[in-house]
Amino acid sequence: MSPGATTRRGSVSTRLRRIEGRHNALVKELRRAFARGELTPEGYCAIEGLRILEEAIRSGLRFQAVFFSQMAAARAERLLPQLGAQVETLLLPDKLFASVVPSEAPQGIAALVRWKDFTLEEVLARAAAGPLLAIVGVQDPGNLGTIVRSAEAFGAGGMVLGEGTVSPFNPKAVRASAGSVFRLPLARAKLSDAISRMKALGIRLLATASHKGTPLDQSRLSGPIAIFIGSEGAGVGRDVIKAMDEVLAIPQAPQVDSLNAGVAASIVLYEVARQRTLTTKDTKGHEGKQ
Repeated sequence: MSPGATTRRGSVSTRLRRIEGRHNALVKELRRAFARGELTPEGYCAIEGLRILEEAIRSGLRFQAVFFSQMAAARAERLLPQLGAQVETLLLPDKLFASVVPSEAPQGIAALVRWKDFTLEEVLARAAAGPLLAIVGVQDPGNLGTIVRSAEAFGAGGMVLGEGTVSPFNPKAVRASAGSVFRLPLARAKLSDAISRMKALGIRLLATASHKGTPLDQSRLSGPIAIFIGSEGAGVGRDVIKAMDEVLAIPQAPQVDSLNAGVAASIVLYEVARQRTLTTKDTKGHEGKQ
């Protein structure tokens, strides 16, 4: 082994603080954040897994603490150089780590990271940058994470989470988003308030529905728009539908009752991106001929 490798491992082991007891304040905070699927009182979110931690680093989030299980201590050598010196780095016995982190496939790495807060007004102000999404009571964290991931992939401006929607800080939602939840502007709000503000700002309101409505490929999806995605069982409620400017129908086989919320949102977002790409090309082609 080279002297340099010995030095690096020595510095890693020196920086890791070994914790043996479950009553450590940071360990208790991590456990509570995972269990509740919400931010800590100081505004930190619990995340786990190597890829998600690296996405948080790449997204420029601030870390309060990073936790390694004994079996994953070797991975600290890869991550610690990417973390500021002020970040607490803790080494936990495998059994203690497993009791704190609710993962079906534990990788032995978890962290508390500072969330980027956005107000409703800040999210709505991004309607010119891309379509907004308004989530109406989606309760499955995997679906919500999928929607967030597709929203970033297809250039959405931001997302409004209405009442009854699962927390975006739920560990399954964070994992399903593959890191997009760290970057896409999100705001929680009462849907009635969000709808009023959207209308006042001239944002066109669209909702998805099963089989009824304007076929998706015949809809005009340009300009500032907000797409309302309903819950897995009930869809978008009647009160919300009444406030919409248009209802969109995704063509599908008649024997299929409805699509998964994550799938439906992804299809609509793709169509928005496709139409806007064609519009941009047409505009550039027209300018080139002048």
